[in-house]
Amino acid sequence: MEEGTRHPQNGAESVLLGLKRSGVDWLFANAGTDFPPIIEALAALPADEMPVPVTIPHETATVGMAHGYYLVTGRPQAVMVHVNVGLANAVMGVINAASDNVPVVVMSGRTPLTEAGRAGGRATPIQYGQEMYDQTSLVSDTVKHHYEMRYPEQGEPLVSRGVALAMSAPCGPVYLSLPREPLTEAIPEAARQPVTARPAATRTAPDPAAIETLAGWLREARAPVILCQRGDPEGRLSAALSALGGRMGIGVAEPFMVRNVLPSADPVLLGYDPGAAMDGADLVIALDSDTPWIERLHRPGSDVRIAHMGPDPHFARMPVRGYRTDLAIACDPALGVAALDAALRGEARPDRAQGVAARAERRRKTARATAQAGKTDPMTAEWLSLCLSRVLGDDGIVFGELGVLPGMMDLAGPNRLFCNPHSGGLGWALPAALGAQLARPGKLTVACMGDGSYIFANPVACHQIGEALGLPVLSIIKNNGMWNAVRRSVVTGFPGGAAAQANVMPLTSLEPQPDFCWIAAASRAHVERVSDGAALPAALDRAVRAVRDERRQAVLDVRVALSDSH
Repeated sequence: MEEGTRHPQNGAESVLLGLKRSGVDWLFANAGTDFPPIIEALAALPADEMPVPVTIPHETATVGMAHGYYLVTGRPQAVMVHVNVGLANAVMGVINAASDNVPVVVMSGRTPLTEAGRAGGRATPIQYGQEMYDQTSLVSDTVKHHYEMRYPEQGEPLVSRGVALAMSAPCGPVYLSLPREPLTEAIPEAARQPVTARPAATRTAPDPAAIETLAGWLREARAPVILCQRGDPEGRLSAALSALGGRMGIGVAEPFMVRNVLPSADPVLLGYDPGAAMDGADLVIALDSDTPWIERLHRPGSDVRIAHMGPDPHFARMPVRGYRTDLAIACDPALGVAALDAALRGEARPDRAQGVAARAERRRKTARATAQAGKTDPMTAEWLSLCLSRVLGDDGIVFGELGVLPGMMDLAGPNRLFCNPHSGGLGWALPAALGAQLARPGKLTVACMGDGSYIFANPVACHQIGEALGLPVLSIIKNNGMWNAVRRSVVTGFPGGAAAQANVMPLTSLEPQPDFCWIAAASRAHVERVSDGAALPAALDRAVRAVRDERRQAVLDVRVALSDSH
């Protein structure tokens, strides 16, 4: 610790100073009776030496905001919630972060350990009722690292280690349990030691011999395809894939995408359907894709070579994942693609490249025609997706949760569309969009979600956050009046069955709906309802003006036609 650097006086100060020194700028918090030492430290410490504390009125939103903030910045943030009950509400967000490889420092208080004789000990009945034998068990199956603080001097070292672990590939959330006693207790003079922030582990370079093997397979292949579901916040993978794919004639698809990698017009982008992309392929490279295809629907033939690349190509966190693997290369995705590019330097396959570009252009033309045909009343989700992409401008981004169809959009670059993680914890898009807006003030951020997902997002809490923090997010509710994903799964599983033929399928209807516009208007948002596709572009323009010029939230309740395909 440099001379003149502040020494923390107690455990709470140690935690807060450690967060800031480890690069954490925001503390998204939902407080409880375990927070007094944290709140006292927040009042006592200079503001520039600790993260900015933000009151978030629901725990799901705390993790969602940290999630969205990371996606647009590449910097992890911190969350703190109230003992076991707050942690229970936050668990869904932690599951989403773990699935999406997003680093978040998740902290919760813990019921005081002692009944008498120590500062910070129990003082209320609730501190008996909230104690668990193993509070960490609520999240231990999903986080990379967890620990319960025992002594006040541990705060900064624990935080520093936690941030480094969260940011080391494969990234993911970490959890710290903070009992009130060590947060409250003074740090003994003898226990004060210099502490510095720890860097994340360096990005993993691929094994050269494995890269040579894969490069040889690419030379021999007639129709190679790369499947990729996510890129990096800096866009390194996008540039590397576009360059390699364009020169060597390698088609790229983004099935079940969670962060778009290539711009829509890239001549190597074959779309988002794994079956269509792999049709005729003789080499498939699954690049950091936990679910590159659905085995029962798209499994490649035995004559197709299959390679998996990524920080953890076997995805050890998944209990069941049976994809055939002929070659597994552990590496940072962008470094892996760059290594392949270097191994094939000086080589080009214009024959393959022309074929890939022709396929990509045919797909785009078909998608545009399909979207245009949906300009109806009620409109289709295809038309909604196309219209939304047209208002994004140079800097707009979308958080989509069962709301938009990437194949129908015109995305100008990487990291323009973030879709809900495969974990399926609903209510993600709106708080994630709020976190992203916090990181990029003055730029357009959109949350487009189904009506059920909007309900799950705790919209009263989210709109309060948006108004309180000055985060004018545009929310679009794709409203079909039901859990359509559930309906589709029933129709697929039991075609022609009693449920499929029922006038109202059990457990799927969301009617009668609350007035979503009134919910948002209670927080002074601009609101409109739209069903006619012809009216949507003008409604979007008005909503964007409210966001950009009036600096207030906007909500469009958009009625869409029911679909059996999405």
